[in-house]
Amino acid sequence: MSTIVRAADAAEFLSLVPRLLGYTPTESLVVVPMADGRSLGAMRVDLPPDDADVDAVASSIVGMVCRIPTAEAFVAVAYTFASARAGLPEAELMAALSRSADACGLGVTDALTVAGDGWGSHRSADLPSGGNDLAELSARMPPPGDQTSGARLPDVDDAVVAAIPAAVASLEAALTLICGIPSLADPPERLEPAALEAACALDDLPALYEDALRWDVDDLDPLRGALLVWCLARPSLRDVAIVQWSSDRRGGDRALEAQRRWEDGEEYPSDLGCVMWGEGSRPDPDRLETALTLVRHIAAIAPEELRAGPLATAAWLAWALGRSTHAGTYASAALAQERHHGLADIVRSFVAASHLPDWAFRR
Repeated sequence: MSTIVRAADAAEFLSLVPRLLGYTPTESLVVVPMADGRSLGAMRVDLPPDDADVDAVASSIVGMVCRIPTAEAFVAVAYTFASARAGLPEAELMAALSRSADACGLGVTDALTVAGDGWGSHRSADLPSGGNDLAELSARMPPPGDQTSGARLPDVDDAVVAAIPAAVASLEAALTLICGIPSLADPPERLEPAALEAACALDDLPALYEDALRWDVDDLDPLRGALLVWCLARPSLRDVAIVQWSSDRRGGDRALEAQRRWEDGEEYPSDLGCVMWGEGSRPDPDRLETALTLVRHIAAIAPEELRAGPLATAAWLAWALGRSTHAGTYASAALAQERHHGLADIVRSFVAASHLPDWAFRR
């Protein structure tokens, strides 16, 4: 969180918030932490339901701001389609946020609501009936879409999708021949030499995962796609990928060795395990972004019975990047495919609890 926002007044500030987020939020509360008059980024959560305990909600939100070491205050902005004719919506939530902030020693720079037909500050003594004109906020064109935009899996060529089941079957047949790993699919009539070559790539799993970050997803060989589909469907191999893509090739080597030792009864290293919970060194966001693009493509081409693994991996990567809404979408899709998928269930619980990785609160 390091974006600096400078605004002359509330209207200008509100015109900048969607740009800070990269989308225009709907039915959301956005909190912009501040230090020395500068924004430290932005956090978005869904507006609580009408029957929610607003003090508990406010305490949780202010608690997240408190995790940012340099935060001194924050601006709260509610976005809702509700009308402002009878007064600005979400007044109770804003009052609860002020109480919780005061108890924690944080300032509230402003508390604003952008309603369906007007906007204003809950601290304004001369707010016109129905709020200020929304046209005041449209001086700058806001980014398209809302918090759900971009979560849909990419469109892929039907011919590629059709080729993946046969590629997975060929790969599994090669692994049965080379390693004795039982195949769940019917073996092909003829084993392709390319399938044997692809299976050999699993001899150095970290090298495969590192190389995959450089693949052109729009021109992906079916056997390469089948390799990642097969790996991400297996929790032990998937976890190695997550640790490596969150660190580097050396991290993948360590994770693979740790997995082997754990299967032999040794304790899994705590520093590697913490990565899965969002603790430790902050990953390179560009590296995570590249991995997410790759895995979303793999999820799009995967056969339905093998899609839960890539979807759950995409959920974790989105969560690690701070995109909890997208993470929840992928996790729910994975659980629709595989009801008791462990990683998908964990990520969905993170999202439900508004739990973010620790590195989201550090520069």
